[in-house]
Amino acid sequence: MLEERLYASLSAVEIADLVNQGRVTARDVVDTALAVTGERDAALRAFTALWADAARASAAEVDAAVARGARLPLAGVPIGVKAGEGPDSFQNRRLAAAGCIPIGATSVPRAGTRWQTYGSTDRGPTLNPLGPAWSPGGSSAGSAAAVAAGLVPLATGSDGAGSVRIPAAWCGVTGLKPTNGLLPSRDRAGLNTPGVLTRTPQDAAAYLRAVAGTPATPPLPRTPRVAWTPTLGFAATDPDVADTARRALHRLSRTGLSGVVDHPVALHDPAPAWTALRAGAAGPDAERLAAANAEHLRAVFDEFDLIATPTTPHPPHGHDGPGTRMSVALTWAFNMSGHPAITLPAGSTPAGEPVGLQLVARHGADALLLDVAVGACGTTDGRAAPRPDAPPVSES
Repeated sequence: MLEERLYASLSAVEIADLVNQGRVTARDVVDTALAVTGERDAALRAFTALWADAARASAAEVDAAVARGARLPLAGVPIGVKAGEGPDSFQNRRLAAAGCIPIGATSVPRAGTRWQTYGSTDRGPTLNPLGPAWSPGGSSAGSAAAVAAGLVPLATGSDGAGSVRIPAAWCGVTGLKPTNGLLPSRDRAGLNTPGVLTRTPQDAAAYLRAVAGTPATPPLPRTPRVAWTPTLGFAATDPDVADTARRALHRLSRTGLSGVVDHPVALHDPAPAWTALRAGAAGPDAERLAAANAEHLRAVFDEFDLIATPTTPHPPHGHDGPGTRMSVALTWAFNMSGHPAITLPAGSTPAGEPVGLQLVARHGADALLLDVAVGACGTTDGRAAPRPDAPPVSES
Protein backbone atom coordinates (compact mmCIF):
# COMPACT_ATOMS: atom_id res chain seq x y z
CA MET A 1 0.00 0.00 0.00
CA LEU A 2 0.98 3.64 -0.38
CA GLU A 3 1.75 5.76 2.65
CA GLU A 4 -1.58 7.41 3.46
CA ARG A 5 -0.28 10.97 3.61
CA LEU A 6 1.40 10.56 0.23
CA TYR A 7 -1.78 9.12 -1.26
CA ALA A 8 -3.87 12.06 -0.01
CA SER A 9 -1.45 14.52 -1.64
CA LEU A 10 -1.50 12.96 -5.12
CA SER A 11 -3.69 14.17 -7.95
CA ALA A 12 -5.39 11.75 -10.32
CA VAL A 13 -2.88 12.56 -13.06
CA GLU A 14 0.03 11.93 -10.69
CA ILE A 15 -1.40 8.58 -9.59
CA ALA A 16 -1.82 7.51 -13.22
CA ASP A 17 1.77 8.49 -14.01
CA LEU A 18 3.06 6.37 -11.11
CA VAL A 19 0.98 3.35 -12.16
CA ASN A 20 1.90 3.65 -15.84
CA GLN A 21 5.59 3.90 -14.91
CA GLY A 22 5.34 0.76 -12.80
CA ARG A 23 6.38 2.62 -9.63
CA VAL A 24 3.18 1.54 -7.85
CA THR A 25 0.42 -0.87 -8.77
CA ALA A 26 -3.22 -0.08 -9.18
CA ARG A 27 -3.87 -2.65 -6.44
CA ASP A 28 -1.59 -0.70 -4.08
CA VAL A 29 -3.48 2.50 -4.79
CA VAL A 30 -6.91 0.92 -4.40
CA ASP A 31 -5.96 -0.84 -1.16
CA THR A 32 -4.79 2.50 0.21
CA ALA A 33 -7.97 4.27 -0.90
CA LEU A 34 -10.12 1.61 0.72
CA ALA A 35 -8.07 1.74 3.93
CA VAL A 36 -8.23 5.53 4.14
CA THR A 37 -11.95 5.50 3.44
CA GLY A 38 -12.58 2.74 5.97
CA GLU A 39 -10.68 4.71 8.60
CA ARG A 40 -12.15 8.17 7.99
CA ASP A 41 -15.58 7.76 6.47
CA ALA A 42 -17.34 6.52 9.59
CA ALA A 43 -17.22 10.13 10.76
CA LEU A 44 -17.37 11.91 7.40
CA ARG A 45 -20.20 9.86 5.83
CA ALA A 46 -19.23 10.65 2.24
CA PHE A 47 -19.93 7.12 0.99
CA THR A 48 -23.15 5.15 1.14
CA ALA A 49 -21.53 1.91 -0.06
CA LEU A 50 -18.03 0.56 -0.75
CA TRP A 51 -17.34 -1.89 -3.58
CA ALA A 52 -14.09 -3.37 -2.27
CA ASP A 53 -14.16 -6.70 -4.12
CA ALA A 54 -15.12 -5.15 -7.45
CA ALA A 55 -12.50 -2.42 -7.00
CA ARG A 56 -9.71 -4.93 -6.35
CA ALA A 57 -10.79 -6.98 -9.37
CA SER A 58 -10.73 -3.85 -11.56
CA ALA A 59 -7.29 -2.95 -10.18
CA ALA A 60 -5.99 -6.37 -11.21
CA GLU A 61 -7.26 -5.75 -14.74
CA VAL A 62 -5.53 -2.36 -14.88
CA ASP A 63 -2.26 -3.85 -13.61
CA ALA A 64 -2.47 -6.60 -16.22
CA ALA A 65 -3.07 -4.05 -18.98
CA VAL A 66 -0.11 -1.94 -17.85
CA ALA A 67 2.08 -5.07 -17.72
CA ARG A 68 1.14 -5.72 -21.37
CA GLY A 69 2.37 -2.24 -22.28
CA ALA A 70 -0.88 -0.27 -22.20
CA ARG A 71 -0.68 3.32 -21.04
CA LEU A 72 -4.05 4.31 -19.65
CA PRO A 73 -4.58 8.06 -19.10
CA LEU A 74 -6.10 7.54 -15.64
CA ALA A 75 -4.54 4.21 -14.75
CA GLY A 76 -5.33 3.06 -11.23
CA VAL A 77 -7.16 6.21 -10.13
CA PRO A 78 -9.74 5.41 -7.41
CA ILE A 79 -12.97 7.32 -7.87
CA GLY A 80 -16.22 7.88 -6.05
CA VAL A 81 -19.46 7.48 -8.00
CA LYS A 82 -22.46 9.66 -7.24
CA ALA A 83 -25.21 7.48 -5.78
CA GLY A 84 -28.09 6.95 -8.14
CA GLU A 85 -25.75 7.04 -11.11
CA GLY A 86 -23.88 3.75 -10.72
CA PRO A 87 -20.70 2.48 -12.38
CA ASP A 88 -22.55 1.71 -15.62
CA SER A 89 -23.46 5.31 -16.46
CA PHE A 90 -21.97 6.84 -19.60
CA GLN A 91 -19.29 8.86 -17.82
CA ASN A 92 -18.29 6.05 -15.47
CA ARG A 93 -17.91 3.56 -18.32
CA ARG A 94 -15.65 6.05 -20.10
CA LEU A 95 -13.65 6.64 -16.91
CA ALA A 96 -13.23 2.90 -16.36
CA ALA A 97 -11.96 2.53 -19.93
CA ALA A 98 -9.37 5.20 -19.10
CA GLY A 99 -8.19 3.18 -16.10
CA CYS A 100 -10.28 4.60 -13.24
CA ILE A 101 -11.46 2.25 -10.50
CA PRO A 102 -14.80 2.97 -8.77
CA ILE A 103 -14.52 2.20 -5.05
CA GLY A 104 -18.02 3.13 -3.91
CA ALA A 105 -21.18 5.23 -4.10
CA THR A 106 -21.15 8.76 -2.70
CA SER A 107 -24.02 10.35 -0.82
CA VAL A 108 -26.85 12.46 -2.22
CA PRO A 109 -29.89 14.10 -0.55
CA ARG A 110 -32.95 12.11 0.41
CA ALA A 111 -35.73 12.17 -2.16
CA GLY A 112 -38.64 14.48 -1.62
CA THR A 113 -36.91 17.22 0.35
CA ARG A 114 -37.34 20.93 -0.45
CA TRP A 115 -33.60 21.67 -0.43
CA GLN A 116 -30.91 19.56 -2.02
CA THR A 117 -27.68 21.06 -0.68
CA TYR A 118 -26.74 18.26 1.71
CA GLY A 119 -26.01 14.53 1.72
CA SER A 120 -27.79 11.71 3.48
CA THR A 121 -26.58 8.29 4.65
CA ASP A 122 -28.01 5.66 6.98
CA ARG A 123 -25.35 6.83 9.49
CA GLY A 124 -26.42 10.47 9.43
CA PRO A 125 -25.74 13.50 7.24
CA THR A 126 -22.55 13.91 5.26
CA LEU A 127 -20.19 16.35 6.98
CA ASN A 128 -18.10 19.03 5.33
CA PRO A 129 -14.36 18.29 5.79
CA LEU A 130 -13.69 22.04 6.15
CA GLY A 131 -16.04 22.35 9.13
CA PRO A 132 -18.46 19.70 10.42
CA ALA A 133 -21.13 22.28 11.27
CA TRP A 134 -21.42 23.18 7.59
CA SER A 135 -23.32 21.34 4.92
CA PRO A 136 -21.05 20.03 2.15
CA GLY A 137 -23.51 21.31 -0.45
CA GLY A 138 -25.27 19.13 -2.96
CA SER A 139 -26.59 17.27 -4.58
CA SER A 140 -23.13 15.77 -5.28
CA ALA A 141 -22.47 16.06 -1.55
CA GLY A 142 -20.53 12.87 -0.89
CA SER A 143 -18.41 13.29 -4.00
CA ALA A 144 -17.26 16.73 -2.86
CA ALA A 145 -16.60 15.60 0.70
CA ALA A 146 -14.68 12.50 -0.44
CA VAL A 147 -12.39 14.55 -2.69
CA ALA A 148 -11.89 17.31 -0.13
CA ALA A 149 -11.03 14.80 2.61
CA GLY A 150 -8.48 12.99 0.44
CA LEU A 151 -10.44 9.73 0.20
CA VAL A 152 -10.34 9.82 -3.62
CA PRO A 153 -8.76 12.31 -6.02
CA LEU A 154 -11.77 12.37 -8.36
CA ALA A 155 -15.48 11.73 -8.00
CA THR A 156 -18.34 11.94 -10.41
CA GLY A 157 -21.35 14.18 -10.08
CA SER A 158 -24.20 15.59 -12.09
CA ASP A 159 -25.27 19.20 -12.34
CA GLY A 160 -28.83 20.27 -13.08
CA ALA A 161 -28.85 23.56 -11.18
CA GLY A 162 -25.37 23.71 -9.62
CA SER A 163 -25.16 20.26 -8.06
CA VAL A 164 -21.45 19.86 -8.92
CA ARG A 165 -20.38 23.48 -8.52
CA ILE A 166 -22.07 24.25 -5.20
CA PRO A 167 -20.58 21.34 -3.20
CA ALA A 168 -17.20 21.87 -4.85
CA ALA A 169 -17.24 25.51 -3.74
CA TRP A 170 -18.30 24.72 -0.18
CA CYS A 171 -15.76 21.90 0.22
CA GLY A 172 -12.86 23.83 -1.35
CA VAL A 173 -12.30 21.69 -4.47
CA THR A 174 -12.68 22.06 -8.24
CA GLY A 175 -16.02 21.29 -9.89
CA LEU A 176 -16.70 21.19 -13.65
CA LYS A 177 -20.01 21.34 -15.51
CA PRO A 178 -19.26 20.79 -19.21
CA THR A 179 -21.26 22.35 -22.04
CA ASN A 180 -24.75 20.86 -21.94
CA GLY A 181 -25.06 18.22 -24.63
CA LEU A 182 -21.36 17.40 -24.75
CA LEU A 183 -22.22 14.37 -22.62
CA PRO A 184 -25.60 12.61 -22.52
CA SER A 185 -28.05 14.55 -20.37
CA ARG A 186 -29.34 12.98 -17.18
CA ASP A 187 -32.84 14.45 -17.55
CA ARG A 188 -35.37 14.94 -20.33
CA ALA A 189 -35.22 18.72 -20.05
CA GLY A 190 -31.51 18.73 -20.92
CA LEU A 191 -30.66 20.76 -17.81
CA ASN A 192 -28.71 18.06 -15.97
CA THR A 193 -25.29 17.16 -17.32
CA PRO A 194 -22.63 14.79 -15.95
CA GLY A 195 -19.75 16.55 -14.24
CA VAL A 196 -16.76 15.97 -11.99
CA LEU A 197 -15.21 17.03 -8.68
CA THR A 198 -11.42 16.95 -8.42
CA ARG A 199 -8.47 18.17 -6.39
CA THR A 200 -6.99 20.11 -9.30
CA PRO A 201 -8.10 21.69 -12.58
CA GLN A 202 -5.59 19.42 -14.35
CA ASP A 203 -7.59 16.44 -13.13
CA ALA A 204 -10.81 18.02 -14.40
CA ALA A 205 -9.15 18.41 -17.81
CA ALA A 206 -8.04 14.75 -17.72
CA TYR A 207 -11.61 13.75 -16.84
CA LEU A 208 -13.04 15.62 -19.83
CA ARG A 209 -10.49 14.12 -22.22
CA ALA A 210 -11.44 10.67 -20.93
CA VAL A 211 -15.20 11.06 -21.18
CA ALA A 212 -15.56 13.41 -24.17
CA GLY A 213 -12.30 13.09 -26.08
CA THR A 214 -11.54 16.79 -25.62
CA PRO A 215 -8.05 17.39 -27.06
CA ALA A 216 -5.24 18.92 -25.04
CA THR A 217 -5.77 22.66 -24.92
CA PRO A 218 -3.58 24.73 -27.27
CA PRO A 219 -1.73 27.83 -26.07
CA LEU A 220 -4.03 30.80 -25.69
CA PRO A 221 -3.80 33.06 -28.77
CA ARG A 222 -4.36 36.20 -26.67
CA THR A 223 -5.27 37.32 -23.19
CA PRO A 224 -8.87 36.29 -22.59
CA ARG A 225 -11.18 39.04 -21.36
CA VAL A 226 -13.24 38.35 -18.26
CA ALA A 227 -16.49 40.06 -17.24
CA TRP A 228 -16.88 40.13 -13.45
CA THR A 229 -20.37 40.27 -11.95
CA PRO A 230 -21.16 39.37 -8.33
CA THR A 231 -24.94 39.12 -8.87
CA LEU A 232 -25.80 38.34 -12.53
CA GLY A 233 -28.22 41.23 -12.09
CA PHE A 234 -30.57 39.61 -9.59
CA ALA A 235 -28.84 37.51 -6.89
CA ALA A 236 -28.61 38.74 -3.28
CA THR A 237 -24.91 38.00 -2.90
CA ASP A 238 -23.30 38.47 0.53
CA PRO A 239 -20.65 41.22 0.38
CA ASP A 240 -17.99 39.05 2.08
CA VAL A 241 -18.57 36.26 -0.46
CA ALA A 242 -18.37 38.69 -3.37
CA ASP A 243 -15.20 40.31 -2.01
CA THR A 244 -13.49 36.95 -1.47
CA ALA A 245 -14.29 35.74 -4.98
CA ARG A 246 -13.25 39.08 -6.49
CA ARG A 247 -9.87 38.94 -4.73
CA ALA A 248 -9.32 35.43 -6.09
CA LEU A 249 -10.10 36.67 -9.58
CA HIS A 250 -7.64 39.54 -9.08
CA ARG A 251 -4.92 37.05 -8.14
CA LEU A 252 -5.76 35.06 -11.26
CA SER A 253 -5.49 38.19 -13.39
CA ARG A 254 -1.90 38.72 -12.20
CA THR A 255 -0.87 35.54 -14.04
CA GLY A 256 -1.44 37.38 -17.32
CA LEU A 257 -4.22 34.99 -18.30
CA SER A 258 -7.12 37.32 -17.77
CA GLY A 259 -8.01 40.93 -18.48
CA VAL A 260 -10.74 41.51 -15.88
CA VAL A 261 -13.45 44.13 -16.30
CA ASP A 262 -16.35 44.90 -13.96
CA HIS A 263 -19.25 44.46 -16.35
CA PRO A 264 -23.00 44.34 -15.73
CA VAL A 265 -24.41 40.95 -16.69
CA ALA A 266 -28.10 41.62 -16.17
CA LEU A 267 -30.00 38.36 -16.48
CA HIS A 268 -33.56 37.65 -15.46
CA ASP A 269 -33.87 35.41 -12.41
CA PRO A 270 -34.17 31.97 -14.05
CA ALA A 271 -36.23 30.43 -11.23
CA PRO A 272 -39.66 30.31 -12.94
CA ALA A 273 -38.28 29.22 -16.30
CA TRP A 274 -35.97 26.58 -14.80
CA THR A 275 -38.82 25.17 -12.72
CA ALA A 276 -41.14 25.02 -15.72
CA LEU A 277 -38.51 23.40 -17.93
CA ARG A 278 -37.67 20.80 -15.29
CA ALA A 279 -41.35 19.96 -14.92
CA GLY A 280 -41.77 19.61 -18.69
CA ALA A 281 -44.30 22.43 -18.69
CA ALA A 282 -42.46 25.31 -20.31
CA GLY A 283 -44.95 27.81 -21.66
CA PRO A 284 -44.54 31.13 -23.48
CA ASP A 285 -43.42 33.00 -20.36
CA ALA A 286 -40.62 30.52 -19.62
CA GLU A 287 -39.56 30.49 -23.26
CA ARG A 288 -39.42 34.30 -23.38
CA LEU A 289 -37.32 34.46 -20.19
CA ALA A 290 -34.92 31.80 -21.43
CA ALA A 291 -34.61 33.51 -24.82
CA ALA A 292 -33.96 36.92 -23.24
CA ASN A 293 -31.21 35.50 -21.02
CA ALA A 294 -29.68 33.65 -23.95
CA GLU A 295 -29.62 36.82 -26.03
CA HIS A 296 -27.97 38.81 -23.25
CA LEU A 297 -25.34 36.14 -22.75
CA ARG A 298 -24.62 36.11 -26.49
CA ALA A 299 -24.00 39.86 -26.30
CA VAL A 300 -21.67 39.46 -23.33
CA PHE A 301 -19.70 36.69 -25.04
CA ASP A 302 -19.38 38.82 -28.17
CA GLU A 303 -17.19 41.09 -26.04
CA PHE A 304 -15.74 38.77 -23.38
CA ASP A 305 -14.28 35.26 -23.32
CA LEU A 306 -15.34 34.43 -19.76
CA ILE A 307 -17.87 35.51 -17.14
CA ALA A 308 -16.75 35.33 -13.51
CA THR A 309 -19.03 35.23 -10.47
CA PRO A 310 -18.96 33.84 -6.96
CA THR A 311 -20.17 30.26 -7.19
CA THR A 312 -22.84 30.75 -4.55
CA PRO A 313 -24.33 33.97 -3.18
CA HIS A 314 -23.81 32.92 0.43
CA PRO A 315 -21.45 30.69 2.43
CA PRO A 316 -22.31 27.12 3.45
CA HIS A 317 -25.38 26.80 5.61
CA GLY A 318 -25.74 24.40 8.51
CA HIS A 319 -27.34 20.99 8.47
CA ASP A 320 -30.74 22.55 9.16
CA GLY A 321 -30.90 23.93 5.62
CA PRO A 322 -30.55 27.24 3.78
CA GLY A 323 -33.76 28.85 4.98
CA THR A 324 -35.00 31.31 2.37
CA ARG A 325 -31.61 31.73 0.68
CA MET A 326 -31.18 30.44 -2.89
CA SER A 327 -27.92 28.54 -3.07
CA VAL A 328 -28.41 28.00 -6.83
CA ALA A 329 -28.91 31.68 -7.68
CA LEU A 330 -25.57 32.07 -9.51
CA THR A 331 -25.38 28.61 -11.08
CA TRP A 332 -28.68 27.50 -12.57
CA ALA A 333 -28.84 30.18 -15.26
CA PHE A 334 -26.00 28.29 -16.98
CA ASN A 335 -27.85 24.99 -16.82
CA MET A 336 -30.63 26.70 -18.76
CA SER A 337 -28.25 28.37 -21.20
CA GLY A 338 -25.97 25.33 -21.46
CA HIS A 339 -22.68 27.19 -21.06
CA PRO A 340 -19.71 25.31 -19.54
CA ALA A 341 -18.77 26.43 -16.03
CA ILE A 342 -16.09 25.59 -13.48
CA THR A 343 -15.67 26.51 -9.83
CA LEU A 344 -12.25 26.99 -8.25
CA PRO A 345 -11.43 27.43 -4.57
CA ALA A 346 -11.35 31.17 -3.89
CA GLY A 347 -10.31 31.11 -0.24
CA SER A 348 -12.35 32.07 2.81
CA THR A 349 -14.40 35.00 4.09
CA PRO A 350 -13.13 36.87 7.17
CA ALA A 351 -15.29 34.46 9.20
CA GLY A 352 -13.43 31.48 7.70
CA GLU A 353 -16.23 30.34 5.39
CA PRO A 354 -15.21 28.69 2.08
CA VAL A 355 -15.99 30.51 -1.17
CA GLY A 356 -15.82 29.39 -4.79
CA LEU A 357 -14.99 31.40 -7.90
CA GLN A 358 -17.15 30.43 -10.91
CA LEU A 359 -15.84 30.89 -14.47
CA VAL A 360 -18.21 30.48 -17.42
CA ALA A 361 -17.22 30.21 -21.10
CA ARG A 362 -18.95 30.23 -24.49
CA HIS A 363 -20.76 27.13 -25.68
CA GLY A 364 -18.21 24.48 -26.60
CA ALA A 365 -15.27 26.45 -25.16
CA ASP A 366 -14.63 23.85 -22.45
CA ALA A 367 -10.97 23.67 -23.49
CA LEU A 368 -10.48 27.40 -23.01
CA LEU A 369 -12.24 27.26 -19.65
CA LEU A 370 -9.98 24.45 -18.44
CA ASP A 371 -6.86 26.08 -19.85
CA VAL A 372 -7.56 29.23 -17.84
CA ALA A 373 -8.34 27.15 -14.74
CA VAL A 374 -5.12 25.15 -15.08
CA GLY A 375 -3.17 28.38 -15.54
CA ALA A 376 -4.81 29.76 -12.43
CA CYS A 377 -3.80 26.75 -10.33
CA GLY A 378 -1.74 28.05 -7.43
CA THR A 379 -2.88 31.66 -7.79
CA THR A 380 -6.00 31.25 -5.67
CA ASP A 381 -5.85 30.25 -2.02
CA GLY A 382 -6.15 26.57 -2.87
CA ARG A 383 -8.51 24.65 -0.66
CA ALA A 384 -10.51 26.84 1.64
CA ALA A 385 -9.11 26.68 5.14
CA PRO A 386 -11.24 25.27 7.96
CA ARG A 387 -12.39 27.75 10.52
CA PRO A 388 -9.78 28.20 13.27
CA ASP A 389 -12.34 27.24 15.90
CA ALA A 390 -13.81 24.33 13.95
CA PRO A 391 -13.58 21.03 15.84
CA PRO A 392 -12.31 17.93 14.04
CA VAL A 393 -14.86 15.85 12.20
CA SER A 394 -16.50 13.51 14.66
CA GLU A 395 -19.48 11.21 14.96
CA SER A 396 -21.54 13.88 16.71
